[in-house]
Amino acid sequence: MLSDLSLKQAYHKPEDDIAREFYLPCLAKSHRYDRAVGYFSSAVYALAWPSLRKFVSHGGKIRMICSPVLSGTDTDALYEGYSARSKSEQSELLIAEFRQLLSRPGSVKPARVLAALVALDVVDFQIAWVSPNAGGKSKRLFHDKLGIFRDESGNIIAFKGSMNETWAGLSLDGNLESVDVFLSWSGDREFERVKNEQQYFERLWNGDFPGVVIHPLPEVARKEIISAANIEHWEEYVDEICVEIDTGERWAPKIQNDSRTPRPHQIAALDVWEERGRRGILKHATGSGKTFTALCAIKDSICRNEVTLVLVPSDLLLQQWTKELRAMFGAMNLKLLICGGGNSQWRTQRHLRHWTRPFLSGGPRVVLSTVQTASSEIFRSLCSVGEHLFMVADEVHRLGANEARNILTLDTGPRLGLSATPERAGDPVGTAAIFNYFNGIVPPPFTLEDAIATGALTPYAYHVHRVSLSGEEQMQWSKITEEIHRLYARIQASGDSIDNLQDQLKKKLIQRSRIVKSAEAKVPEAVRILTEHYQRGSRWIVYCDDQGQLNEVITALRQFVGSGVFEYHSAMIGDRHNTLALFDRAGGVIVSIRCLDEGIDIPSVDTALILASSKNPREYVQRRGRVLRRFQGKSVASIHDVLVTPRIDLDEPPGTAIIEGEIARAIEFGKSALNPSCITDLERLAIEYKFDIETLKNSGIEDDDPDGREST
Repeated sequence: MLSDLSLKQAYHKPEDDIAREFYLPCLAKSHRYDRAVGYFSSAVYALAWPSLRKFVSHGGKIRMICSPVLSGTDTDALYEGYSARSKSEQSELLIAEFRQLLSRPGSVKPARVLAALVALDVVDFQIAWVSPNAGGKSKRLFHDKLGIFRDESGNIIAFKGSMNETWAGLSLDGNLESVDVFLSWSGDREFERVKNEQQYFERLWNGDFPGVVIHPLPEVARKEIISAANIEHWEEYVDEICVEIDTGERWAPKIQNDSRTPRPHQIAALDVWEERGRRGILKHATGSGKTFTALCAIKDSICRNEVTLVLVPSDLLLQQWTKELRAMFGAMNLKLLICGGGNSQWRTQRHLRHWTRPFLSGGPRVVLSTVQTASSEIFRSLCSVGEHLFMVADEVHRLGANEARNILTLDTGPRLGLSATPERAGDPVGTAAIFNYFNGIVPPPFTLEDAIATGALTPYAYHVHRVSLSGEEQMQWSKITEEIHRLYARIQASGDSIDNLQDQLKKKLIQRSRIVKSAEAKVPEAVRILTEHYQRGSRWIVYCDDQGQLNEVITALRQFVGSGVFEYHSAMIGDRHNTLALFDRAGGVIVSIRCLDEGIDIPSVDTALILASSKNPREYVQRRGRVLRRFQGKSVASIHDVLVTPRIDLDEPPGTAIIEGEIARAIEFGKSALNPSCITDLERLAIEYKFDIETLKNSGIEDDDPDGREST
């Protein structure tokens, strides 16, 4: 019986292992489980695998309420909170989502188990919309977090809190953060609370709660799901899933209070990386847990008595990795040598050479260095290379720059590169050097779509705001474009590359791109967007191109937002860490220049406003990825993208089109949004100007100057 369990009033990760201590034992002793989950796809992770067979053997039944699947026609629905779409349309979307689950290695087995349980009438679904008469601001989906366990003796447990069963994989702790627990047998007050929550769920399920519209799972979708079921063998799938969970335990660091285990895509990547001789690049989307994957590999390396060399591109990431390494391995008596970022001890008495020697006793040793420091001749000369040295390169694309390529002369053993976008824009030589050194990309890549589907990233709505150049700006643009044409024609006519003309062409391209970057219309458009969409307590990031634009935006926004506007960049006056901490606590608007492009986490951010234009597709991807990180209470993120679209020459020389590249990448990004119809106008523009989307989306120029110069 449930009452036999010894349960706490609340569970908080990481101090508590919520899955093992609460969730799994409760399901094993229950015969009814009612749950409101976030999205349909999350249902495959709401089944507590080690306890599932016992639950079903008790005659268990599960009722799930989840939000609908959104499509491109749902922009209004997202903001009005209700869709009157036909059952056939929702059926098509549910079918498409289920087929996606079947197509992904990490979810195919859970999807087939879910299909079998639907076929056996163990699991039943209802789809819930928040309707306009729910009150309050309507920009929301049904995303309640309530669960109710019941046993055959009538004991009931209700729980509420941030526990989210959109597990970012099949680990036992998953994304479960905290829950409050109420027991029907623990006094009158708790009995009443359990009774109220039970009545609330029943009213939801029966469509009798104001402001929430309930629809049963469409029959067409149900039949499609059942068609994937293998009723006779579903228990074997459960056993295999449990084995995969145990496999994750093998890679898990399991140190101090960190109970995290790697997710399926991380386990698969580590396994393939090991099969390839422990060399390769993880091409994993922002927010997919690349750092934790690397920490798992480092723990394995420590067990092999190797020395780890971690390389990062900036002082900010140096600080972040210092914190991660000490938190993870401090209890193992970690010896950490920091190089760069003002740390010079490594030079003293050839300290680095001693530190990187093999087979020294006294606990694990890790060298953490900036790329700039590690590329120096003195660092490389002092580093004791060999098979015992394990190199981890965060934002590995940085190692393809001319100076940084010196690092690729280090003769190490295992090598692991990390980057959402390892290919270097416009630099095939640098890309080839990285890929040759690290032995290419570890298959398969983990894409933005994969990250959203598995719950690693938050679903997002994308909104493109087109603005035009002023009359004078357009005249300047057209004039420089004519000069670009003439220079390009001279280069083509020469038959060979002429350095002087190439330099002139590059300068003209930069001069023209500055017109777009500093377009007068950007700041008024930013104010308009915030005035229309900003709410007190929300957390926005505004990306600017330069200091001048940042100052204009801050001045304009403070008239509207007040003291909740924060400045954040490498040259700012004040403490950057305290600025982020205050923003994280109170909310508001943080206005930034590039500093948040690579690796700096503020997962509480729910909205991004992008004013910055970029020649580098990586910056484009990273800025959007910042806002998609999961955070308690954040079910949907929003991205507002301001694109300046000047009148464009149809005969633009190849490789010179910053605007076309941005439009192409915006189209690509919009396709993965909850409202893909947001890019209809841009698609029309691309067709009108005959853009090759596939060619242009990865075009651009690599910029190797990280925000904030590292010091050696």
